[in-house]
Amino acid sequence: MDYTSTSEDIKIIIEKVQEKSYNFNLLIKEINQVIVGQKYMINRLLIGLLSSGHVLLEGVPGLAKTLAIKTLAETLDGEFSRIQFTPDLLPADVIGTLIYNMKDNNFSVKKGPVFANFILADEINRSPAKVQSALLEAMQEKQVTIGDETFRLKEPFLVLATQNPIDQEGTYPLPEAQVDRFMLKCVVSYPEFEQERTIMRQNISKEKHQVKKIVSLDMIFEARDLVKEIYMDEKVENYILDIVFATRFPEKYNLSQLKPYILFGSSPRGSISMAMAAKAHAFLNQRGFVIPEDVKSIAKDVLRHRIGVTYEAEAENITSEYVIDQILHSITAP
Repeated sequence: MDYTSTSEDIKIIIEKVQEKSYNFNLLIKEINQVIVGQKYMINRLLIGLLSSGHVLLEGVPGLAKTLAIKTLAETLDGEFSRIQFTPDLLPADVIGTLIYNMKDNNFSVKKGPVFANFILADEINRSPAKVQSALLEAMQEKQVTIGDETFRLKEPFLVLATQNPIDQEGTYPLPEAQVDRFMLKCVVSYPEFEQERTIMRQNISKEKHQVKKIVSLDMIFEARDLVKEIYMDEKVENYILDIVFATRFPEKYNLSQLKPYILFGSSPRGSISMAMAAKAHAFLNQRGFVIPEDVKSIAKDVLRHRIGVTYEAEAENITSEYVIDQILHSITAP
């Protein structure tokens, strides 16, 4: 992209964004026919879709995490696959394996459920690390190796995973290397009182909404290309970099009090993800340029799983979210 865009260039981008974002607004309305009161979760799923970034949803069971992902997939014209992670799941159950054919006296490849456009990895932390790591190559390289062969995965390829809070019985914490592959980690909360009344009425009604396909794969590719064109001023870039560097060197940003609580800061993948997510957030708000509010809005989702806290922080109940709050409060937005 040209980083010296003129006002005329930005005006053209804005017009394109307003035209292309219309279908995604229809998509949101369609999802809202099924999912009530989870606008934040739906917005983050779409940011992941528009940014080619995988999304991890965390929350207690029963908050419609799985239903939201399934409904999103139904509104898109792509292949959907669900993997239910359990303690006895094997890596071959995810990526596939070699099957011996006695008739032909050779091995053939049986592809696993990961060979689809949209993967729902349900309760991903119910399986041990060996199974979780089976997704690593697929998520990062968009390819899978079975035996001696390597297979490219379909585009678009998106892993949308759910996990239960790690203090629940029977859960395994995800390895840092895999957590970092998720562009966003979103914490899903309970619905409001009236929203839950609507949910209750919907589920006891005999009428069920039939989800319609709204967005084609070509529309997704076009929107992704347009998101990359959205203008980001150098001041906003600096703002993103200041936030990320403050997670590594808090003392340089007058945040020395955070130093004992941070075990490690965000990787460069955090900077990239924040920039892409901010552009996607601007797109969904029908803007052709990024503003600091876009960055603030998605900062926690991008960084909460990329900051390690020390034992001292855990002893004082200080979380990565607290660290992010202090950083956002301290660093002046442009």
